[in-house]
Amino acid sequence: MPTRKSALVTGAGGFIGHHLVTYLVSRGYDVRGVDIKSPEYGASAAHEFVIADLRDEQNCLQATRGMDEVYHLAADMGGIGYITSFHAEISTNNTLINLHMLRAARESAVRRFLFSSSACVYPQHLQESADVAPLCEDDAWPADPEEGYGLEKLYMEKLCQYFMEDHGLETRVVRFHNVYGPQGTYSGGREKAPAAICRKVALAPDGGPIEIWGDGQQTRSFMYVDDCVTGIHRIMQSDYRQPLNLGTDELVSVDALVDLVCGIARKSLKKRHDPSRPQGVRGRNSDNSRLREVLGWEPATPLRTGLVPTYRWIRDRVAADALQSAATAAE
Repeated sequence: MPTRKSALVTGAGGFIGHHLVTYLVSRGYDVRGVDIKSPEYGASAAHEFVIADLRDEQNCLQATRGMDEVYHLAADMGGIGYITSFHAEISTNNTLINLHMLRAARESAVRRFLFSSSACVYPQHLQESADVAPLCEDDAWPADPEEGYGLEKLYMEKLCQYFMEDHGLETRVVRFHNVYGPQGTYSGGREKAPAAICRKVALAPDGGPIEIWGDGQQTRSFMYVDDCVTGIHRIMQSDYRQPLNLGTDELVSVDALVDLVCGIARKSLKKRHDPSRPQGVRGRNSDNSRLREVLGWEPATPLRTGLVPTYRWIRDRVAADALQSAATAAE
């Protein structure tokens, strides 16, 4: 009988990590999850869940011992408002986590190490138009990444390359393009655009206003979390050693995203734009040509299809939060 593979998922208390743990367990892996916090919305499916600060190298060494594969998703990150406000803190925390995890994976003789990078590595000057051309992997150089978060992601991509070339550690790099879905952060400042918009729509009365950051014409592509975890696993098992985009090429404006969520909620809301709020690059889209070539696969969930369960989950959470607040106030 073949030995079951063991996998470590860092950031297992976060949105993508929580879903990835469930996916790997369903595929027969023995899974260890590690995070600085427990999952917010339900217990982890991991066989072992460890609370640990991965900025400490000893914690990284303990986490990687005995593991065949490491899916390194742990990061200090959030939505555009957060990552544009805390460059020093984000860069410092993620640099420590990433370097220590790479060193620990090598020392623990991990077979494969996957790093979760970001589309924030792409040059700013290629993203100045809402009607942006899809970004292919080679566009990352010459470098001009997003300050802080994007820069440290790009540097870690190179560290993965160096550890593979110098030490023989098999590394894989995936560049995420805007992941959304149920069980993700939806309030507090770290949420991404789909979750923030779902929350705002859920809170707004029919016919009322909704605040939109920027002028609403900035564009993005969004990937449903089920497609994301499938893609992560496929990339890990592939023989491709260079960075790969993981996203969709369904480009949509923020205003159009609001319209989609309003349609799902059956609400008509009045858009109120606030150009003073952070909105990031003007446009960003994923070129999936290389992903299709390498995997013979790409994310396929249409945005509206994925938004239905996402909105319903956030709507129910918002309602539960309101009941909890009312009960607390009544005490």
